[in-house]
Amino acid sequence: MESLNHFKVPASEIEARTLNIQRLLQQENIGGLFIVQRVDLFYFSGTAQNGFIYIPDEGSPLLFIKQYLPRARRESEIADILKIESIKEIPGLITDFFGTLPDVLGFELDVLPVNDFNFYRRLLPAQKWVDASSHILEVRRIKSDWEIAQMENTAEMTARTFEFMRTALRPGLTEMEFSGIFETYARRLGHASQLRVRHYQTEGYPWHVLSGKSGAMVGLLDSPASGEGTSAAFPVGAGPKKIRVDEPVMVDLGSVRNGYHMDETRMFAVGSMPRRAMEASLAAIEIHNRVLEKARPGITVGELFDYSAALAKSLGYATPYLGIPGYKVTFIGHGIGLELIEPHIIAHNRKDRLEAGMTFALEPKMVYENQFAVGIESVFVVTTTGVRLISKVPVEVFVC
Repeated sequence: MESLNHFKVPASEIEARTLNIQRLLQQENIGGLFIVQRVDLFYFSGTAQNGFIYIPDEGSPLLFIKQYLPRARRESEIADILKIESIKEIPGLITDFFGTLPDVLGFELDVLPVNDFNFYRRLLPAQKWVDASSHILEVRRIKSDWEIAQMENTAEMTARTFEFMRTALRPGLTEMEFSGIFETYARRLGHASQLRVRHYQTEGYPWHVLSGKSGAMVGLLDSPASGEGTSAAFPVGAGPKKIRVDEPVMVDLGSVRNGYHMDETRMFAVGSMPRRAMEASLAAIEIHNRVLEKARPGITVGELFDYSAALAKSLGYATPYLGIPGYKVTFIGHGIGLELIEPHIIAHNRKDRLEAGMTFALEPKMVYENQFAVGIESVFVVTTTGVRLISKVPVEVFVC
């Protein structure tokens, strides 16, 4: 894998991304784009320091850095990188370079707090301030060959981590202890741990470990004295339940290396997998594989969802598929890249069409109330003729 110390976004990537967003700005008559959010800043500049980037609808962008200029110049291929002591310097610097501020200025209004937006609106007076987040996400949605290679590097790391899980999983460990063991291993390989998510109500944590009925929508606050249940305040991820022999264990690992994410799930068992759980796991794998066979450029994500639901019904798993009755989720996958969840969502009635270069996490899962949950999740890229798995973890059930 590429050394973490030599990672750098190539100049060709930055140039292509800038031109792509400028084409959209020109189409929408947006004179400039002011980027604050850290992931978008990294995408368009190659650095994620404390700073801002201004992209005009034509011409070279300006990168403003508040902290350590030498690092920014080492990390970013942008030509004009300016050290600022205060954000209040930015309007004058934009005017110095371009002669004026734009009449219409775009912001990331899907993530920018209202108070911050009001501040920037006063700082950068324009005739109109508009939401340009959809244009940013549209450019980011199609991954370049270089970006796909970065995701493949992350996939190599997670494949090694899942293989390590085979040797580390043992009865008596709590779910939290097991997750700590394999996350430590992944960190040694370059896993940055801090997952990036865009929605303000969503937190990025790197794992679910759900053994037996932990994954089956039992009461979230079982008695602590029994050693069962999940974390009390925010019951997600892994809990204090001890892993037992001969029970299904679902491991859902979100990971990130050099900014690019993977999101993968595999089923484990110590000793043996109970017959009913094994059969359901194999059915989930069949749905996973057949959806991949059907996916291709031009098909809508809604068609893929409906196809998966029809497969689940034909295999006899309509009831547990995607949750217990009355609480089913309505998606089987999501875009993924510099953020853990990106457009599009593979969901019912969605008309978005697959295009070559899109990357998705596909995750058909089943829940048996108060018993267990099973599932599988892999990341794939859409090619010109179909799809290809980026994930390198074997598509199988791991019995240790």
